[in-house]
Amino acid sequence: METGLAGARAFISGSTQGIGLAIAKGLLREGAEVVVNGRDEARVAAVAETLRGEFPGAQVSGIAADFRRADEVSRLVDLLGSVDVLVNNVGLFGVAEFTTVSDEEWLDYFQVNVMSGVRLARALLPGMLAEGRGRILFISSESGVSVPADMVHYGATKAATIAVANGLAKLTRGTAVTVNTLLGGPTYSDGVADAVAGIAAAQGIDESALKASIAEGHPTSLLRRFLEPDEIANLAVFLASPLASATNGAALRADGGALTTVL
Repeated sequence: METGLAGARAFISGSTQGIGLAIAKGLLREGAEVVVNGRDEARVAAVAETLRGEFPGAQVSGIAADFRRADEVSRLVDLLGSVDVLVNNVGLFGVAEFTTVSDEEWLDYFQVNVMSGVRLARALLPGMLAEGRGRILFISSESGVSVPADMVHYGATKAATIAVANGLAKLTRGTAVTVNTLLGGPTYSDGVADAVAGIAAAQGIDESALKASIAEGHPTSLLRRFLEPDEIANLAVFLASPLASATNGAALRADGGALTTVL
């Protein structure tokens, strides 16, 4: 299928691994120019170089920035310039008992998971509106709709991103700019894989068996397995493309059916 993304310029926050990296690769396959991002300059440069090797002739660059710091986001925006596609993917994730999460941790989660997208959209949306075209995509989670009891702080930030995207979409009326949210389900990203490997090693059990048992234990999942980052990226690439011209202000699910019982 021809997506029409050839020549488009895309920025994906938090794209040196996991879902963000999968989205970067998906966009590169469609001929887009991609700017990757992470906190560590050496890591960002290494990923950009690897992608250039994987996709010969592709335009790939990288900009490092810590989204906890507004000054670094401002520097990133200055270096980035205009883009056709903005994917707000960067985020913190963690399981914690509600009463143990401090004010500082709550604010840290909001700085990274919510304000990263707010700051980038505030800087880049006006240019898209002036051009009359563009795509902004927020990578949220089914946890933003059905908030887990052991991740209230995380779920609250993902709910906030859904709200931000919904409001921003209303600013695009009469243009070919769209703002959408992707609700991912439990995904076997690098961070999750590392956590499962650590638990398996500590308990002396098989990693693949533990992975399967965790996924099968999800109370509402229809797939009964972890999603792979590419499965999230496939929907993200579609939403970033001209093919999704009639999809705006939406929260679309790639959740493995986890929300079937609550929507």
